[in-house]
Amino acid sequence: MYAVVDLQTTGTKTSWHDRIVEIAIVRLDETGRVLDEWCTLVNPDRDLGPQELHGITGAEARRAPVFAELAGQIAERLAGQLVVAHNLLFDAGFLNAEFGKLGVPVPIDDDLGLCTMRLAGHFLPTASRSLKACRAAAGLGPHREYSALHGARAAAELLAYYLDRAGDPPPWAELLDEARHAKWPALPVTAVAPVTRRRPEEREPHFLTRLVDQLPRQLDPKADAYLALLDGVLLDRHISASEADQLVTIAGRIGLSRADAELLHHRYLSGLATVALADQILTPAERLDLDGVAELLGLTSADVDRALADAAAKPAAQPAQWQLTPGDQVVFTGPLSPPREHLEVDALTHGLRTARKVTKQTRLLVAADPDSLSGVAKLARQYGIPIVTTTAYKAMLEALLNGVR
Repeated sequence: MYAVVDLQTTGTKTSWHDRIVEIAIVRLDETGRVLDEWCTLVNPDRDLGPQELHGITGAEARRAPVFAELAGQIAERLAGQLVVAHNLLFDAGFLNAEFGKLGVPVPIDDDLGLCTMRLAGHFLPTASRSLKACRAAAGLGPHREYSALHGARAAAELLAYYLDRAGDPPPWAELLDEARHAKWPALPVTAVAPVTRRRPEEREPHFLTRLVDQLPRQLDPKADAYLALLDGVLLDRHISASEADQLVTIAGRIGLSRADAELLHHRYLSGLATVALADQILTPAERLDLDGVAELLGLTSADVDRALADAAAKPAAQPAQWQLTPGDQVVFTGPLSPPREHLEVDALTHGLRTARKVTKQTRLLVAADPDSLSGVAKLARQYGIPIVTTTAYKAMLEALLNGVR
């Protein structure tokens, strides 16, 4: 009968190539009773826009299906239903744009559905436009904003409030009949599963669990490729979802088992321990850093103790560390804090070069989200250019200024 839709998007204008990043559909019967709910993240194949608002990370979005994979499921859920949204003009515009990219016209329009914001003028004449204000005027509780599922649920409850006061048949009975007979395109319904937001307490499984668990084999020189990638990945002391994928991919490509990878992780930790003890002093900050790296690599504090003991007993040549040097080119992407312009000026004062596009000459990409889906981030991964957060970048600048080697 009714399909209440809510979207989260990368921005507000389809004409600026903004895309859907989350969609929820709550279907109701003629009385406003909930029949079913459906929600999924959508990979927009571009940067995620105002992440501080919608809270969707690149790690989540990159594992979600693209709209083309979901189009059949969405059409199936909307066909024969009267589409409802709070500010339907916005949601209908984005749905039309997404189906339009597939060359598929759909019967979704501001004049073909119900807008709970517009209906508030009749049922809630004192309320302002926002869903929050309309719900308050209707005596409904607050809802979680910037979440498609919570937004669709909240608009569905508001519609139920209107239905209770609209009478039978409702004033929009003709629209209901048109929706029932509207022609929808026959799209293939894929079996792709919805991908929902990860709860804050949920963590991504450690990437080591995705490697084949088998007896160790004799490591060959190709293991250096894994260590080199690990060196770049750990520059910002964070392993993003995309970086974890890279590590798993290269391990599979060169035939590393899980046991092999664990052995290399111990070797890597030993190298860091040697660096930390190069001046014969282990500071609290250095110990904290070693413990943090160990956790990222699936190792323990006891492993750090052993690495430090070995480094103290058998001093070795200090391994070379990745570092920025004057003349290196740095690129910035995403809604950064401080703003990109400030970061670029700071880079120039430290003798670095800046650019707006990634090339093979780029040394470092600084991103608001290390799992960014932006074009420059994709190119950086293709070229093997490290991607770090602004916090890590500032530490690199400090090291460059102080001449740390």
